[in-house]
Amino acid sequence: MPSIRVHTALSEIPRAAWNALLSENASAFLDWEWLEGLEETGCVGPDAGWHPHHVAVYEDERLVAAAPAYVKTNSMGEFVYDWSWAHAARQMGKNYYPKLIVGVPFTPVTGQRLLVADDYPRDVGIRALVAGFQEIARQLPCHGIHILFNQETEAQELEGVGAATRLQFQFHWENREYADFEGFLASLRSKRRGEIRRERRRLGESGVRVHVREGAGITSADLAVMQGFYQEACRKFGGRAYLNPDFWELLPDRMGSRLHLVQALDGDKPIAGTLNIQKGNRLYGRYWGCSEERKYLHFEVAYYTAVEHCIERGLEVFEPGHGGGHKYVRGFQPTLCHSSHWLMDPAFDRAIRDFLGRESDAVRERVAELSR
Repeated sequence: MPSIRVHTALSEIPRAAWNALLSENASAFLDWEWLEGLEETGCVGPDAGWHPHHVAVYEDERLVAAAPAYVKTNSMGEFVYDWSWAHAARQMGKNYYPKLIVGVPFTPVTGQRLLVADDYPRDVGIRALVAGFQEIARQLPCHGIHILFNQETEAQELEGVGAATRLQFQFHWENREYADFEGFLASLRSKRRGEIRRERRRLGESGVRVHVREGAGITSADLAVMQGFYQEACRKFGGRAYLNPDFWELLPDRMGSRLHLVQALDGDKPIAGTLNIQKGNRLYGRYWGCSEERKYLHFEVAYYTAVEHCIERGLEVFEPGHGGGHKYVRGFQPTLCHSSHWLMDPAFDRAIRDFLGRESDAVRERVAELSR
């Protein structure tokens, strides 16, 4: 029989053992290097409101399954928006927090959440992980279990053991074997093609040039500038700057080969940037910011240059982050996202499941409409 343990620090699990559970195309944000780095530098921890409770399954002391899990007393930094659920719970006289989150802190990218070794029975691993989640919920107690931005196949597996599935959608760019950026533009309507060409041309005419650095070509000075852009964007839009200076300093060592930095320069002065992460067949757009506003700057630095990179490297998908209808009109496709949920109170759980049935119908209808 497998044994289940809860680790309150990812450093308790050897790097090689954790990473061995990841598939080739698993998101880089599931890498031990990323998750442990967040904890080591204090971006994740009690002060941030993310309390690690990672669930691990062992067979004869070998790690055969695991999931990144956190106890939370709020819904900040999750992007599966459940504030209305918390409000409904209060109206019903129920507690909503604390809750157990299974996912990647403040990173709304899709992918694996339930990690099971290839040579271990997956159904056994899934049941053991769920048993671990439920035991944490009983002991603390937590009033809900929420697996965020998991794969569709995982959502289906979790439905088989009693979870309810929630649907949202994001806008992802898909590479349809385009030969170059012009080949991508040819897939759009004539009006949109002209607008994108004009946006790129006018930004260049304003004196801004765009520069791309990757991996070892990204210096600590580059990341220090990017950190400033990130903090300014958080300040401007009222978000919390979860990534502290220590984490930015750790990035080259932990994630160096996966980093993709887009810089906009006026002369030799950086005025905007985006830090992306690449792994397998995907590019993930993460952190954007600027020191001054320029028309069309955001679209070029955050989207068009990344799309060009994907075409040149043969990457299949670019996930630019959550939200943003402005992505849709620039050739990004509506893509269903899944999450899985249990609410511990039976009456509240029934109410949420009823809501999810109606919400899912509306989301599918909206995605179909946008796709048409």
